[in-house]
Amino acid sequence: MRADRRQAATAVGQAYVAPLRGVRVIDMTSVFMGPLTTQHLADLGADVIKVEAPAGDSTRRIGPGSDRLLGAPFLGLNRNKRSVVLDLKRAPARDALLALAKTADVLVYNVRPKAMERLGLGYETLAAANPGLIYAGLTGFSQRGRNAPLAAFDDLIQAATGLSDLIGRANRGDPSYLPMTVADRTVGTFAFGIIAAALYGRTRDGKGHRVEIPMYETMLSLVLGDHLYGETFIPARGTMTYPRLMSSQRKPYRTADGFICCTVYTDAHWRSFLSIVGKPSLMLEDPRFADMASRTRHIDALYAMVAEEFALRPTAEWVARLGEADIPSFVVPRLEDLIHDPHLGDIGFFEEHDHPLVGRIRQMKNPAEWDATGIPTRSLAPGLGEHTRDVLNEAGLSPAAIDALLACGAAVQQG
Repeated sequence: MRADRRQAATAVGQAYVAPLRGVRVIDMTSVFMGPLTTQHLADLGADVIKVEAPAGDSTRRIGPGSDRLLGAPFLGLNRNKRSVVLDLKRAPARDALLALAKTADVLVYNVRPKAMERLGLGYETLAAANPGLIYAGLTGFSQRGRNAPLAAFDDLIQAATGLSDLIGRANRGDPSYLPMTVADRTVGTFAFGIIAAALYGRTRDGKGHRVEIPMYETMLSLVLGDHLYGETFIPARGTMTYPRLMSSQRKPYRTADGFICCTVYTDAHWRSFLSIVGKPSLMLEDPRFADMASRTRHIDALYAMVAEEFALRPTAEWVARLGEADIPSFVVPRLEDLIHDPHLGDIGFFEEHDHPLVGRIRQMKNPAEWDATGIPTRSLAPGLGEHTRDVLNEAGLSPAAIDALLACGAAVQQG
């Protein structure tokens, strides 16, 4: 049955017409944030040319598959791209990059802007070569502030934006990190939207643009979107942090035989939940339940009460009762369970492919739907320098010029 669904999804995907077809992107990014940005562009049809140093993106060397320079994180962030190896510290390679940039619509980088300038690849140089170019920098901090020169990594941004402090407060412990590259992946997806908007803007004014997407300010706007709270007002009307999100009781509930996630949130939810547990009168008699504002003030005590009730009955009974009452709930899976989740099987979320260099692999499809169809994978993550000769030829370099680049090591072609 699952194989049939996969075949059906593939057939439907063949009708997909990529909205960014014809757009060429020079991808000078590495690690997580930038490659995710450009993979979003590639999934929607852009010709993304990943320009790598001779050593390659560092994620090629992380985890299973790294013996073939196709580590697990790299495979998941670089599908639908082509790889070109250029040693941009060498003048012939920089000249080749400029020739390539003349054919491009977008150039994305995630080193510090000063480093691009030292390479002779700053905005003014690229704009002179291609006035219509969208020149997109994914930086650590806004270049207009004193932190502009600082390097940034996901852990650092989690700490700098107060996210680590929030996790520590909510867990009544020390500051901590989320166990995922949440800043890289959040900002990378946001950057995709900004670049897509810049491309749309160019269709209206015909101009290229210099855009910068800073990790710190982007992630901070999301964190404080929830937690500016009382400091929204001048003077402040209370403290920072949204109480419901900071409750130590805001976590999956232990049932008699497992764990369940349940959000009892609206007036209707609370009325239904209190009826389920045989305490319907509390909604009228206990002022803590009176309205959203009151419940927010007393959220620790109310969530503690909910936790006590959940512990009395098995998970299956709760799922049935909550479903009948239209209260959102979900059985808490182990991470390993998600590989075989029935819903994900229905939609073909995990795809299996035969990669010519590392064998059979599992990939997550792009989660968006386009005209009620999935977005198909066109190609798997490339080997290091797999497309150097082809791409440089497309950029107008002669076979002799490409041979000279390869001979002196300014460019590398796999194989």
